[in-house]
Amino acid sequence: MNYYKELKTPFEDDLTETPYPRPQLRRDSFLSLFGEWDLYVREEREEYLGKITVPYPPESRISGISRMLKPSEKYVYRKTFLIENDFLKSRTLLHFGAVDQIARITLNGITYPENVGGYLPFTYDVTSSVRIGENTLEVEVTDTLDNTFGYGKQTCKSSGMWYTAISGIWQEVWLESVADKYIKSVTFTPTLERVDITVDGGLCEKTLLFDGREHNFEGDFFTLEVENPIRWTPENPHLYDIVITDGEDRVESYFALRTIDVREVNGKPRICLNGKPYFFHGVLDQGYWSDGIFTPANERGYLFDILEMKRQGFNTLRKHIKIEPDIFYYYCDKYGMAVFQDMVNCGENSFIRDTALPTVGFKSIKREGAEKKRLESFLSDSIDTLSLLYNHPSVVYYTIFNEGWGQFDADGVYEVLKRLDPTRIFDTASGWFKPCESDVDSEHIYFKKIKLKCGKRPLVLSEFGGYSCRIDGHAFNTDKTYGYGKCRDTEELMKRLESVYLNEIITLIDEGLSASILTQLSDIEDEINGLVTYDRQVVKTDCSRMMAIADEINKRIIALQGE
Repeated sequence: MNYYKELKTPFEDDLTETPYPRPQLRRDSFLSLFGEWDLYVREEREEYLGKITVPYPPESRISGISRMLKPSEKYVYRKTFLIENDFLKSRTLLHFGAVDQIARITLNGITYPENVGGYLPFTYDVTSSVRIGENTLEVEVTDTLDNTFGYGKQTCKSSGMWYTAISGIWQEVWLESVADKYIKSVTFTPTLERVDITVDGGLCEKTLLFDGREHNFEGDFFTLEVENPIRWTPENPHLYDIVITDGEDRVESYFALRTIDVREVNGKPRICLNGKPYFFHGVLDQGYWSDGIFTPANERGYLFDILEMKRQGFNTLRKHIKIEPDIFYYYCDKYGMAVFQDMVNCGENSFIRDTALPTVGFKSIKREGAEKKRLESFLSDSIDTLSLLYNHPSVVYYTIFNEGWGQFDADGVYEVLKRLDPTRIFDTASGWFKPCESDVDSEHIYFKKIKLKCGKRPLVLSEFGGYSCRIDGHAFNTDKTYGYGKCRDTEELMKRLESVYLNEIITLIDEGLSASILTQLSDIEDEINGLVTYDRQVVKTDCSRMMAIADEINKRIIALQGE
């Protein structure tokens, strides 16, 4: 098999750390551990593999390693770094964006409790182990691709819609120094005119700086009224900057005024943005790049995907069973891209039961329960995801289960998550195996004409399309083509897209369709049904014609808003 393993992106000539990795809670103390670490593999003995560039996963080319981890092995990362005297305050925090799948951290000989799960950030208070001068950090990684925990689209043998597994550190590692009594988090819950602000940690007396005015308050709660409010939309993504000072601690953040709910409009239930019916015109975004697999070479990888899709008229990305670093969601907030966020699946997947049979109409197969460990893992990760993304106005919608992958007690999980965050739309089962409890009716339709009928809940076409179009010289391999309908060239691809949108999707908006998600943003390995190539070098579609489709959709929505 002949793979094009060196599909270079336009971003990788500049391997640089991302900007401040947590824009929602910025401080002036920041020490990035981006760059070269020593990487070892440990089995019966320890072997040195060479220098790895963190945070790119070792399976990726730009990490400098390009090696798969065997289930019997562990990776061991080691990094020596310097701490200057003026960096240290009362406490020092060590942050990891994400490490897949089990991480054991040792700093200067002190080992901290292991972290389990590959997609969410975690933090250690390392005040007792960090020191001025030279410090040695070790990260031991175990990753057997245990499906008790979230694993997304990772597989040991990539093929079709399943992709190369990654392991180890794949998001930023960094330190910050804080006051003894410091702000741990700030939560913003907006309406269309004000925002409720909840502060966790710090002292009792706080000062809030907003729009040039200071507001003093005591405790952990403050309601900020906004004069002449500007509501956040993808078309006008207005953000409000804010600073909170608490004793010696000072954090910068931002919020937006935005609501999302379900209302009846013209006799049909619809998803409404800021109280008005809205159409979420989106693409499936799986977050894979040919340079760093899970991690683009730099933040330009995220920006390209967001801004290119906006250039084509889309206003929504469905982030498919992967959680990105905070900087991705910040750019969606800033540039105006709504996000439908999937929870990360765990458990066994059966192609016949979960994909093939439902695709041809068998959508009522009984779902089994989940063993206690997997149930607890999925619920814990889902709850942490809600907390992580709560402040991002771009995140308007959550998918709990996709196509039955790992699905269990769907009604019960919906009730838990909806209670924790009633400010978002929840799609309990995207595709099929429908539960009783969900905010929407969500369908996947491939290989046939799109026909939907509105019921008591808004209609969402959460996957469709998937038309494959190979671009020679920019395909992952030479002998595999995976997609849901083959196009000879980019002109045929454009005609199929125009046909499905103008003749099928747009006609369903009047029938109650609130969102459509096209498969997909980019090619990924064998799967070549993206609007851009895996290396982001070629855009397959005509942006002016794609924008004309978006204009037709907007006309329908403007008419609905006027009713």
